[in-house]
Order: sequence, then C-alpha cells, then structure tokens
Amino acid sequence: MALKLVDIDDRLIHGQVATTWIPDYGIESAIIVSDRVANDPVQKSVAGLAVPEIKVSVFGVDKFIDVLKKTTLKKATMVLFTNPMDALKLHENGLPFDYLNVSGMRFNDQRHRLHKNMSVTAEEKAAFEELMALGVECWMQTTTRDSKEPVSELLKNY
Repeated sequence: MALKLVDIDDRLIHGQVATTWIPDYGIESAIIVSDRVANDPVQKSVAGLAVPEIKVSVFGVDKFIDVLKKTTLKKATMVLFTNPMDALKLHENGLPFDYLNVSGMRFNDQRHRLHKNMSVTAEEKAAFEELMALGVECWMQTTTRDSKEPVSELLKNY
C-alpha cells in the first residue's frame, strides 16, 4: 500500500497542507474521508482547488471502507480526516496505519483547547485514546516545519 500520511485537519486541504505536507511527503493522491464533506456538493467540488497538481477524492466513511475492500492504494497517498472517530473506524476496517498526525482541530464551543492548533471533545479524546491503545502513534504537528508533540501528553490537559 502506498499510504504515506494519515492526517486529521478539519480545515481539509488548505495552504499549509498544499505547501508542506504534500510536497514534503511526495503525495500524488489525497483522499478526504468525511461523511459531512462527501454529502456537501460545494465542499466536495472545491476540495482539491488548492492542489490542482494531484488527484483529490472525497468519500464518506463507509464508502471508503468498501473501496478499500476492492482496491489497493497505488500512488503515494495522504488520507485526510476531520476527526479521530473516523480515523479509528477506518483503522478497524481496512486502513492499517501506525502513525497519525494531527495538523489542525480548531477550537469551538464543544471542544476543549489542548494546544493552539488542537482542541477536542470528550468523544474525540476517547477516540485518540483508543487509537493509541491499538498501537497507533498520534502526534500533533501543524506543518512539517513545526515541532511535533505527542497527543498523549496534550490529552493530559483535557
């Protein structure tokens, strides 16, 4: 499998992803896995505008599980989630990964701020804890130029 990066960023593909993660990892294909985005025609249509040089696909969670049963990733691929619950569900259903990066989870009224670029709900915290219990290394790194911080340490601030 050509899986190069699994990332959570609720801003999806934006400038930082386009200028650091994609070139630094040699990404040729980006897959956004989000029911919300897959069901929003506007978000779906603009998902890849920041990176016209690579193929960007958008799938709902269950649809991507079905795709993985029939297809092997061939190109250098980045899978992008908006939350850790979706990442956990994919990990348990056919997308084996042992490293998960968080580059952005914005603060809102439902989330508790752990870092200037990472805020979580209780459900998101539990999903991270379950991923780590399954052996997935979880790190918070906004861009490839920034320092990395272990999510396990950040969760202690919850």
